[in-house]
Amino acid sequence: MPKFRYTALNADGRQVSGQLEAEGEAAAVRILGERQLFPVNIASADASQSKRRRVSSRDIGMMYGQLADLIGSGVPMLRALDSLIRSTVNSQLKAILKEVRTAVADGQTLTDALRKFPEVFPPLHTSMVQAGERASFLEDVLRSLSEFLERLDELRAKVMGAMIYPALLSALGATVMAGALIFFVPKFEPLLAGAQKPLPTVLLFGASTILRSYWYIVALVLAGLIGALVSALSKESSRRTLEIWQHRVPVVGTALKMLAITRFCRILGTMLANGVPMLGALKIAKDATGSRLLGEKIAIAAESIRDGKSLSGPLSQGGLFPDQIMAMITVAEESNKLDKVLLQIANTVERRTNQQVDQSVRLIEPVILCLVAAGIGFLALGLLLPIFTLAGSLGKH
Repeated sequence: MPKFRYTALNADGRQVSGQLEAEGEAAAVRILGERQLFPVNIASADASQSKRRRVSSRDIGMMYGQLADLIGSGVPMLRALDSLIRSTVNSQLKAILKEVRTAVADGQTLTDALRKFPEVFPPLHTSMVQAGERASFLEDVLRSLSEFLERLDELRAKVMGAMIYPALLSALGATVMAGALIFFVPKFEPLLAGAQKPLPTVLLFGASTILRSYWYIVALVLAGLIGALVSALSKESSRRTLEIWQHRVPVVGTALKMLAITRFCRILGTMLANGVPMLGALKIAKDATGSRLLGEKIAIAAESIRDGKSLSGPLSQGGLFPDQIMAMITVAEESNKLDKVLLQIANTVERRTNQQVDQSVRLIEPVILCLVAAGIGFLALGLLLPIFTLAGSLGKH
């Protein structure tokens, strides 16, 4: 039986808190009334624990798809939720679905039940579910959400997977260089004590000495730099500046910008296609794109829509959207097909973005390999130059 935490007032007007078991919130209110307590706040103990945990978007998308299949087959909502609870493998999602089922059984809508878990069901999801419930096409909304999350998960997995190899190369190169400076280079210092040392050798021995003798200072400096970077990025102006510089990086910057545009077009198109009003959809899309620059454009566009103007005007300013995409959005507004065109744009841009991600990875990999090779070459040069110099001087004698 679900557990609930409550805050209530007793007959003397004093505030008391505690925990009780009940079938639902309505039952919990009745129990408190029987105890002559006036409830001030009632919250599910299991829900409060679940809110602190996250559920993967893949599991959420599968749950939406299964619920859509059940509803489409004519299964009542409570029986559909019972079936989901029995079939769900994820224990965190299972606990949340139990709370959702309890809330629906108490007479709440599915939207209100999902809104109790904002970390699992963000406003993007609940707004679409609400539109589906009001207009009686909940099955279509849930299926759209499932496909939407599946596409986002595929794109995210592709980007993350593409960055694994460059990250491993960077970590391996840094580890090899650090190990060489700490363990390998010191063995050459006594051998080259009497030799004339060129600049690469002086720098190499100096770096080795710093890492071996003053490693704690190096660690403090690195920690300070990381702390300063984190502190700077916590400021809105710094994050905005960083995003501007990211967009200026060849290939990589274009790919990042296209990712944000893809997310915006897919979110807005999906919500409009499922009956969410334009202003509400723009507000949610602004917070879900992951781009501050694009969010600023969307906020301006929302004000334009509120004033009775077009969406394409503010979006076309600043050069963030390519001309081809803006032309499609402009024509779509005029023909009242904005939702379909936005989803079409998202599909097209996603394919191009995948190609740009592949190009970015192909560009990053040789750069990292060149940097690793340059580090190893500098290491060899610093050790071999004095040996050649010493051998030359011995040959002359």
